[in-house]
Amino acid sequence: MITTATTVGAYLRDLPPDRRVAMARVCSMIRRSARGVRESMRYGLAFYELDGPLFALESGRRHMSLYVAEQEVVLRHKEALAGVNSARSFIRFSDFNRLPLDVVEKIVRESVVARRARAANGSIPTQAELLKLWAIKEQAAQAPQAVTRAVAPPAKPALARGEAAKRTATRAAVLPRANGAKPSTRSTTERRPARS
Repeated sequence: MITTATTVGAYLRDLPPDRRVAMARVCSMIRRSARGVRESMRYGLAFYELDGPLFALESGRRHMSLYVAEQEVVLRHKEALAGVNSARSFIRFSDFNRLPLDVVEKIVRESVVARRARAANGSIPTQAELLKLWAIKEQAAQAPQAVTRAVAPPAKPALARGEAAKRTATRAAVLPRANGAKPSTRSTTERRPARS
């Protein structure tokens, strides 16, 4: 599901109620279990980063997917979870009422430990490597461009009646002089009587 939300909270608000509740539970569990992660929205996914992307959470039409950067952690828990794709390092949840949050919480905690160990020895995967592992195409996942429309510049404010009359009088006086004629003695600001 492509979203234009810029925060995870806005992303959750845009979801149907069943998915919203399930996603909110997983997001809350990640924030609680992985202290120090930074939450953001990128590529239409909820990203959780600790020295680079660590988790990404996606809501599909009939499922929810949790992408995990630490592939070996997912492999260790493969038997305990249904819907694990070890080749792409993600877990797909199709039953929103039965989320195995206890096992997912172990994966989250172990992923944080593994990421801190990687950060210490300098072997953190890049975002491009993770998007390739997760089979997420940047162009396909990006939110659509905002629709813009051209707006005409604001019109100049209308002149007050007195200023308009002065400008007209000045123009009338200057034009005849330019042609060599004498200016008229009648003021352009005088009002003509209304005809009956």
